[in-house]
This record gives sequence, C-alpha cells and structure tokens, in this order.
Amino acid sequence: MAKKIAIITDSNSGITQKQAAEMGIYVLPMPFMINNETYFEDITLTQNEFYERLASGAEVVTSQPSPDSVMKLWDELLEDHDEIVHIPMSSGLSGSCQSALMLAADYDGRVQVVNNQRISVTQRQSALDALQLAQKGMDAAGIKQFLEADKYNSSIYIMLDTLYYLKKGGRITPAAAALGTILRLKPVLQIQGEKLDAFAKARTVSQGKSIMINAIRNDMEKRFGGALKDNIWLQIAYTYDLDAAMQLRDEVAAQFPDFDIHVDPLSLSVACHIGPGSLAVACCKKIS
Repeated sequence: MAKKIAIITDSNSGITQKQAAEMGIYVLPMPFMINNETYFEDITLTQNEFYERLASGAEVVTSQPSPDSVMKLWDELLEDHDEIVHIPMSSGLSGSCQSALMLAADYDGRVQVVNNQRISVTQRQSALDALQLAQKGMDAAGIKQFLEADKYNSSIYIMLDTLYYLKKGGRITPAAAALGTILRLKPVLQIQGEKLDAFAKARTVSQGKSIMINAIRNDMEKRFGGALKDNIWLQIAYTYDLDAAMQLRDEVAAQFPDFDIHVDPLSLSVACHIGPGSLAVACCKKIS
C-alpha cells in the first residue's frame, strides 16, 4: 500500500495558508523582524503591511523558522502521515534549508528535506510536483531524489525598479547604486541554481522586459527541450505592483500564446532585498 506523505514548503513559495489548505500542502510561515518585533508572513503580516513598513524606512530583517516551529509541524503531521517531504527555499539564499537538514537527521528517514535551489514561483511548482509524485505512489526518499535531480530545470529573471534596497542590504556598493540611479538603469538579476546573480542592465523598463522574455525563451529552447506548453510551466512574479505584473503577463502571452501563465507576488524574503516595483519572468520544465 502506498505511504501517506505530507508535503511541506515555506511561505517563500508564494503559497498562502488558504491556498495550501485547498491544495493539500502545508506551508511554514517565514518570520521577519521589523523594528525588532517578530512577524510571520501571511499570518501576522500581509503583503500590503510589509510594503508600508518598508516604505516608512523600518528596519526589516529576514529570519528563518525556529527549530521548535519546524519540529512541532513535523511531529503533528507524523501522527497521521507515514513520511514528510519538506521543501524549503534555496539553500543559497537562506540558512533554513541547512537547519532543516540537521533537524531531519533525528527522524530516521521519515522526514526528507529537499535542497533543490528553488524560490518563489519555482519553489511553488516543486511543491506541486512533489504532490503529484506522492499521488503516483512515490515514497519521500524517491521524491527528494527526483526533485534534487530536477533542480536546474528552472529559471527566474528579475528586473529591479530601484537599487536602493540592494545598497541598503550591502549587496552592492553605494557608488554602484548611485551610478545606476543617475543612469536610471534597470538591473536584471537571475536565479539559476542557488545564487541571485547579475544578468544584464537595461536602460528602460521595456528593454528590461525584452531581456527577460528573450532569456526565458533561450532557456526553454536550449536547456529545457523546447518552448512548448506541454513541456514548460511559465510564470510571472512581482513585488507590490499587480497592474505592472498583469501588463507583463499580456506581453509574455503575446510571445507564448498557447501557455497558461501563473502570476504570483514574489515572496517577502526576496522583496525585502529588492524592494517594490520588481518584475520577474520564470519557467520550470514540466515533470513527466
């Protein structure tokens, strides 16, 4: 008989608590310290409240779930599940994956932590893929192995509206931020595997969108076996500006007319480093 498997991810996936309940997935809320007070994404902190605090100049610091909160959820789920597949955000962007791997060592293989370098809409897709694999009868260890082998079959390109938050977080020098602001550059970043890296500099929003769309097309055709709707999940993510995201969705749909395009807010753990007004185009190879 197939094992009963619980799929857990964290709120960096963009899956809300309400959506998780509908999907049959469990979502661990990510904690934030705002002016030294702790908040939990989608529990005591909404997207709008987060951006209001950010705009007011509040000191916003990301954190990782406490060991107690992780183990409490695992222990509760193991009362009526045989195994757990836990999919945290990319280990290159947070220590929460490494912490979960250490905690899972005490669970005799019943908790499998997936380190597959995903974040936001691609992490969401990993959770959905895990659910699909569990429904097909795969055990937790098999799902972990599958998802980790599949980790490079996704791409994200993110265009920033401002360099202010990268400078504030010490991720670029003040001089580079000042120069970029003077030139009104729109940097395009990429997530390939574990790191958030520079990809290109655009002079305008329009040019930035073209760079992202062309980069995604190139990845589909050269890395993922073709730009076909039966082969690729296509996604848009954004920080705070839904209207801009829907406009980008229309432009992407014009380039890829047959695709279903999923649109989600970028997780707040990413947003606090890049600020409002960012737009992203992402894709994942579909699992067979």
